[in-house]
Amino acid sequence: MKRCRVCVLPETFPGITFDAKGVCNYCRKFRGPENLARKKERARERFEKLLQEHKARSSGYDALMCYSGGKDSSYTLAILRRDYGLDVLAVTFDNGFLPKQTLRNIRCVTDELGMDHILYRPNFRMMKRIFSACAGEDIYPPQTLMRASTICTSCMAIVKFSALRMALEKDIPFLVFGWSPGQIPVASAVMKNNPAIIKVMQKASFDPLYGLAGEEIRPYFLEEKHFGGRYDYPYNVSPLVFLDYDEEEILKEVSRLGWERPQDIDANTSNCELNSFANVTHKEKHRFHPYVFEMAKLVREGYLTREEALAKIEEPENPAMVKSVKKKLGL
Repeated sequence: MKRCRVCVLPETFPGITFDAKGVCNYCRKFRGPENLARKKERARERFEKLLQEHKARSSGYDALMCYSGGKDSSYTLAILRRDYGLDVLAVTFDNGFLPKQTLRNIRCVTDELGMDHILYRPNFRMMKRIFSACAGEDIYPPQTLMRASTICTSCMAIVKFSALRMALEKDIPFLVFGWSPGQIPVASAVMKNNPAIIKVMQKASFDPLYGLAGEEIRPYFLEEKHFGGRYDYPYNVSPLVFLDYDEEEILKEVSRLGWERPQDIDANTSNCELNSFANVTHKEKHRFHPYVFEMAKLVREGYLTREEALAKIEEPENPAMVKSVKKKLGL
């Protein structure tokens, strides 16, 4: 398979083109590390300024963290607590496929950091119905599937909107994610949520999921009352996008908190058993790895070498784990 000579995007990736030197259109648009560094510094300064403004008038939690129990989100929690001194409510969405080690990691990290924590587990019958359907059909527009599988996109939609609903109802000013620099652009690292935009974005996720799960899906999304001007919408913040990101240092830091990598999961997750099966189904249907866009961006911006990224996306998924997930989903 032909791949970009700079990053790792393959010829099967939607909309990709190569120049005469074999460099893809995404790499040609990249404006270089100095421009990236300036953007990151501006995002960091904006976040710290907003923190000062909200700390002065906050009477509850400073932030709600979508805490997956993975290495990146564990490291983000540590930054929020130790570097910024924030009072954070950590919320974990249990999709039914969290390894036992992930649950132990969550307990170790939140105890070590002195965090309040909520484990939010929806009924598995609904989740099973959604994941099983998403294994066989794409329920979202093609551009959505450039960055994640249908299964993961469905899971994250429920996570993001249920977390936003909780932040609104608890009047928490910051909604924090542990996204890597490969997952979102710097421009989105500190962003005020807008009710009108959120309403459109929610509909794009809610309608397909409602078609699969019916009324059972409704509690995980915003209601009409949340758009009526009564609530102060929080900022979305992804600190790892504008701070230093070094996977080796992250692993060292979270290990000091008692975090250990779960066994048998694939190279592109540190917290979820479902991921391997989601990757397999995506590759079979679309002929490119669902993490390849993230890996390519990490290479382009200097966080990974091309060889390291290739190793991650070319490592085969554990067949025993894939089989176990299929059995649990009734497939």
